[in-house]
Amino acid sequence: MRDVTSDGGTPEGSGSPFPSRRRVLRWAGGGLTLAALTAGTVGCEDDAVDVEDPGNAGGDEPGGGGGKEADADGNGNGQAPEPLWIKPTSAETYGDNDELVAAGGVVIASGSPLAALDAATGEQKWSLPGGAVPGAPLLLSEDTLYLASSEYDGSVIGYDPASGKETWRSRLGKEYRQPRPIAVDGEQVYVIAEILEDDGSSKTNVIAALNSTTGRVAWKEQRDVGTEQNGIHAAVRGRHLVYTDFKKNLTVRDTAGGGQVWTHKTTKTNYGFFTVHQDLVIVPQGSALQAFNLADGKEKWTLEASGGALFREPAVLEDVLYVADSVRVMRAIDPRTGKQLWKSEALADASLQVPRQYVKAGDTLYGATDLDKQGGIIAMDASTGAVRWTFNDKTGDYHGWLVATDGKRVFALHGKKLHALPV
Repeated sequence: MRDVTSDGGTPEGSGSPFPSRRRVLRWAGGGLTLAALTAGTVGCEDDAVDVEDPGNAGGDEPGGGGGKEADADGNGNGQAPEPLWIKPTSAETYGDNDELVAAGGVVIASGSPLAALDAATGEQKWSLPGGAVPGAPLLLSEDTLYLASSEYDGSVIGYDPASGKETWRSRLGKEYRQPRPIAVDGEQVYVIAEILEDDGSSKTNVIAALNSTTGRVAWKEQRDVGTEQNGIHAAVRGRHLVYTDFKKNLTVRDTAGGGQVWTHKTTKTNYGFFTVHQDLVIVPQGSALQAFNLADGKEKWTLEASGGALFREPAVLEDVLYVADSVRVMRAIDPRTGKQLWKSEALADASLQVPRQYVKAGDTLYGATDLDKQGGIIAMDASTGAVRWTFNDKTGDYHGWLVATDGKRVFALHGKKLHALPV
């Protein structure tokens, strides 16, 4: 892999090929204009009720599955559990994994108004009238939910997820527009914002760190002309901030001062997907899955898919890397070494869609798929990859699925319906 043009600062070196409809929506959402955003909002429905008969909520046979109990080894396509509750939401999602979060005893789906539902009952705990900025993440630290201001006043605001009370606020400066939080660690909130020209236009953008205690700007670095402030995926590990953008760059910066450490080019089959584990960043690159040292960008290990298959979105959960490929082969991998722990063709055998997001609760791995009648939420044995059951509301809604968990329940969002499933 070669180095590419730097993303600000000084460089150290000089599936399907098309995005899904869901990801196109995400991209479009990230670039919405203020005029479009102020066209109106959709609130939560007032008649939300607990579901006693899940078959009456969201279409026929919402549980999906094969209608029989799973075999003892988990290889049967077993019946999904009935939802604990189903609620309508004001969800406005564009297909990214950070648009449904669970923390502080509540579950929150990105929307306007932004409503927090009690994780156990589904009853509304609090709401914010302005809601979440479309295309911007719901960014969680250990005890704070960070949002771009829906007032578009240049603020980034922190809230207590349990109560919805504002606990922190910062402004990057009046010369910047629409700062959006992209990552957070124990000391700083990282944002990207447009740099305003004298005529109100913007040709460049800035990446900055805000102190998560005082709100003061710790550092800011102008990014190169041609880089974009939309479609950013980011993560922080130690002194390294990692992010991707639409220009197919994978960039690492030093969190102490913002200086660029290294940057690599990603392939046309990668739309910003990566995961991090300890001192490694792991990136699907077509038929190769590659791990690079965060400190210097050197390749640590590579795993090749067979038969020209393309690796999809990876996730590291409890020190195990999970990833599927375009021919629906699922793998569990040791993220430190790239050694394969197990390989399963259960998704292909059951004619199921490939998950693009994962969470884990107990010994079960839950995957959420894009829009597909053979998708939904897929529960898999985390030690073998065997399919235990699938859940689909059978509504035909064009939105993809999102999944989150608080360890006690699994939350599945599809369109404007939020389902709580027992683990």
